[in-house]
Amino acid sequence: MKKIILILLLLNLNNHVYSIEPDVFVQSTVNRASQILSKNISKEEKIDKLKSIAKETVDIKGVGFYSLGSTRKTLNDNQKKQYLFLFENYFLKSFSSRLSEYTNPEIDVTNKEVLNKNYTIVNSILVATENRPEVKIDWRIYTKNPNNPLIRDLIIEGLSLARTQKEEFASILNSNDGDINALFKTLEEFSKN
Repeated sequence: MKKIILILLLLNLNNHVYSIEPDVFVQSTVNRASQILSKNISKEEKIDKLKSIAKETVDIKGVGFYSLGSTRKTLNDNQKKQYLFLFENYFLKSFSSRLSEYTNPEIDVTNKEVLNKNYTIVNSILVATENRPEVKIDWRIYTKNPNNPLIRDLIIEGLSLARTQKEEFASILNSNDGDINALFKTLEEFSKN
């Protein structure tokens, strides 16, 4: 009986050892991206490596469904699969091509606020340089699985990127009578260019 209790305690300790605090997760992710951006490699190589980091650290599926809004409830399974495929390509291209323009961005994590067991906001600052001002960046981290926190949103100077994306998609759908194929076409065209 004592052996069983000891094993259970060790297993419980091991689970705790592998969990990562959201602020540490964000700083680690930022540091990885910064190392890639400061390397003397081609822009295409930087983009590929940044995409890999994003696939590991961003809840692309969650961001995608949030961005789709209530329209997601009207899609059949095939349309959902198609949307997630197109959204991932769109998201990764948009994210990595914008980020690849930076050279050695320095982001310092300053604080964190646990909203509930599923979400933590991590506050950070993009340090000013001669060419750009200081920028406040808040990270909405999905912490339902403490062993695998994921980025759900970036809030830059108070502007939520996920909410902006949701509004853009709603605009596309509204101007096309709610036709999901119009959004599919927009995402596909963006990813091809």
